[in-house]
Amino acid sequence: MSPKSLQFKVSLYLTLVLAATMVLFVLLLVRQEREEQLRTMVTHMSQLSQVIERSTRYAMLLDEPDIVDKIIDDIARQDGIRRVRVLRKDGVIAHSNFPAEIGQRIDKQAEHCSYCHEGNKVLTDIPNQKKWRLFESADRQQMLGNMEVIRNEPSCSSASCHKHPAGQPVLGVVDITYSLEEMNRTMTAHVVKMVAVSIGFILLVSVSVGWLLRRLIYRPLGDLARGAERLASGNFDQPIPERSDDEFGRLARSTNTMMAALKVSRQELEDWVRTLGERVKERTEELRLAEAEVARSEKLAAIGQLAAGIAHELNNPLTGVLTFTSLMRQKMPAGSQDAEDLDLVIRETRRCASIIRRLLDFAREKPPEKSEVDINELALDTIRFVERSAALQQVEITTELDPGLPRLNVDADLVKQVLMNILVNAQQAIEERGRITVRTRLHAERRFAGAQPQPAVEIAITDTGCGIAKANLQRIFDPFFTSKEVGKGTGLGLSVSYGIVKAHGGEIEVESTVGVGSTFRVFLPASLPVARAEHGTESVA
Repeated sequence: MSPKSLQFKVSLYLTLVLAATMVLFVLLLVRQEREEQLRTMVTHMSQLSQVIERSTRYAMLLDEPDIVDKIIDDIARQDGIRRVRVLRKDGVIAHSNFPAEIGQRIDKQAEHCSYCHEGNKVLTDIPNQKKWRLFESADRQQMLGNMEVIRNEPSCSSASCHKHPAGQPVLGVVDITYSLEEMNRTMTAHVVKMVAVSIGFILLVSVSVGWLLRRLIYRPLGDLARGAERLASGNFDQPIPERSDDEFGRLARSTNTMMAALKVSRQELEDWVRTLGERVKERTEELRLAEAEVARSEKLAAIGQLAAGIAHELNNPLTGVLTFTSLMRQKMPAGSQDAEDLDLVIRETRRCASIIRRLLDFAREKPPEKSEVDINELALDTIRFVERSAALQQVEITTELDPGLPRLNVDADLVKQVLMNILVNAQQAIEERGRITVRTRLHAERRFAGAQPQPAVEIAITDTGCGIAKANLQRIFDPFFTSKEVGKGTGLGLSVSYGIVKAHGGEIEVESTVGVGSTFRVFLPASLPVARAEHGTESVA
């Protein structure tokens, strides 16, 4: 049973209410029973005190203290009685079942004496609520004490042995101490029984009410919930069970009628849409193919003409640059900074020549020369080529590369050309200080055009430049389209990059906000090992 279900909440609240009610009931019952037992105990001890007073009166008149002690010892042997003693008015213990304390004086300020001795006046008539007291003994047992006044009656004051005048109303008190241990054990046993009965009652009521709620409410409500889910998912074939003729049954019957009507309406609509959709699809596909063929022909023709001109104009200068740079490199000592710089010039000059050849191959639709490449290393190599010029422009280039990327089967020079074009555009879009961030990450699944979902590596390049107007976002990949000033761009960089990415079976996307910056995302298909494919990092549509 889910903690979020109605059944769980109702059962929980019902159990809590019953538990709180039973706890309050048990507490009140225990309190009432304890008070009743204490009243009974106090009454019994008061009567016992009076019995002791009357039993010892005759022995006192005869001045026979041994008889008094015997009576007190006999009474103290009763179960529960811990102490019986007779105190004179001055606080001296005259008789006790503990002989060692006879003759000792009790402080009048003690708790059991201060009730009667209020100031300098001694009370002759003790209220009932002041006759008994509760306290703990030295061994931590709860005790009940009771006092009864011994009055100077005429029979006492007129006796020959009496030492007190008739004007003295009180001769002393009888003090009895009773142990409440047995009563507490009995109360504890009663509490345990009441708690056990309460728990059983709560469980019985909870189970009974839960069974009734489940049969009368939760089952039909669950049928309605599952029926609503099927209705929302478009499944009109399975009706909702009609278990009774109450409100739930009538609601299920109405829902089944609605499902039948919706099923008929959906079938009619699907038939109409199917016919219309097939015709629209045919015409749309024909138009799309025609437009794509025209655009492709124009683009390839423009790039082919440009490639031929570039090859003719740049091959000879590049050959000269490469030759003289190689001769200068031979004169430089190995390991020097100049040698490393010349190596970089030689490498990039050769890459330029390769780009010219690949541009011709692209225009002629030749497939890329693929090999396994570490895309992170490829990105870092491209960044090294532009980071010096970016630093002079106060543009910071940062990287957030996923070290767990798989190696890609791509043409390294062509992909490097794509990254170079985007980095150069990003640098030119930043007028003053700014930042370019290069990120790589793996997507477990991405749906490329005309293909099933497959793993893909994303290369995202974000800049803080001027951004691209929304009206230009649909045209930035067109050949010769550029928003730069005259002389700062030919409009071929992104169109060539678009063709290279498409030739690799990938996709390129752009997001931009004017005044904030732009983000170009290059997605390339990746082949993952089985274990890595099962635990991909992210999925995108």
